[in-house]
Amino acid sequence: MASQISKRTVRRAVVAGALALGAVTVSAGPALAEPITIPGVGSFELPAGVTLPPEVTNLVPPAPQGAAPAPAAPFSAPVTSVAQRAVDAAHTKLGAPYVYGAAGPDAFDCSGLVQWAYKQAGLNLPRTSYEQASAGRAVDVSALQPGDVVSFYGGSHSGIYIGNGNVIHASTSGQPVKVAPVNSMPVDGARRY
Repeated sequence: MASQISKRTVRRAVVAGALALGAVTVSAGPALAEPITIPGVGSFELPAGVTLPPEVTNLVPPAPQGAAPAPAAPFSAPVTSVAQRAVDAAHTKLGAPYVYGAAGPDAFDCSGLVQWAYKQAGLNLPRTSYEQASAGRAVDVSALQPGDVVSFYGGSHSGIYIGNGNVIHASTSGQPVKVAPVNSMPVDGARRY
C-alpha cells in the first residue's frame, strides 16, 4: 500500500497536471473530498470542490458502493526484446559511413553493423556475414520478424530486418548505413537469435 507521503505527492501531481491542462473545474459544493482511484497507483481524495473532466474519470471504472479500493497493481516496465533493441541500435547508425572491415561505432561493413547492433542489445553474434548466416535459428523469409538477420548474395551480405519489408544495412563503399527493401537484393536466407 502506498505511503501517506506518496499518496499526497501523487494527489498533488494529478491536481497540478490537471490545472496545467485546464482540465479541472471548481464548483461551489460541499467541503467533502471526492476519492479517485488510479490503477497501479492507489486511491486519493481530491480537494473539496475539485472535479475531473469525463476524459479522466472515464479511464477508471467506479468502485462498487461501500467496496474497498482495489490494491494497486505492481509497476512493471515495458519489456523490449533483444531483437527490438538491436533494431533500435541499428537505427541510431543510419547515415554512418561504410568501411570494409569496420564494426563501429562510427563506421561499419554489413556484418559489423549487425554484430554491433546486437552487442548493444546484449547479445554477441559472429563477426562475418557467412558466420551470421549459419548461426541462430533458420526462419522462413515469409515469416520475418524485426531483428531477424537476413543474408543476401549467397551469404556474403547481411542486414537486420526492421519490419514492413525493409532491412537496415551497411551496403557498400560510398553508401552510408541505410534502409532498403528486402526484395531489392537476392535473399539467401534469414536467422533468428
